[in-house]
Amino acid sequence: MAKIQSLEDLDRFREEVTKERQSKAALGQIQIIVGLGSCGIAAGALDTLRAVHHMIEDNKLRYVSVSETGCIGLCRHEPILVVVVGDSPRVTYGRVTPDVARQVIRGHVIDGRIVEEFVIESIPYPTI
Repeated sequence: MAKIQSLEDLDRFREEVTKERQSKAALGQIQIIVGLGSCGIAAGALDTLRAVHHMIEDNKLRYVSVSETGCIGLCRHEPILVVVVGDSPRVTYGRVTPDVARQVIRGHVIDGRIVEEFVIESIPYPTI
C-alpha cells in the first residue's frame, strides 16, 4: 500500500476499503472468531477451534475465514464463538463445545439460520 500523503489519498483508500467490504458482503463472506483468552482456553476453546477448522475443511467452505481473539469479557460463557456474515450484525454464541461448533457451522454458516439456543448477549457489563 502506498503512503497516504493527502486527503485525496485518504478518500481513495476509504473508497477502496468500502468497495472491498461491500464485495465481500455480496459474496456472503463469513468470518468466525474464536475467543482464546486464558478463560476460553481453560474452558476448552482450543478443542472448539479445532472443530471449526475441521468443519471448514470437511465442507470445503472457502468463503469462511477463522480468526482468534483474546478475552471477550464474558468468561462465564466460554468458549465463545462469533459469526459475522457480510455486513450483517455479529452473532455471539456461548458455551461452544466442539459439538455445538459443528451445529453452528451447519446451521448458521451453511444453512444461513442463527442457532438461537446457543446465542448469548455479547455486552459484558451493564450499561446505564
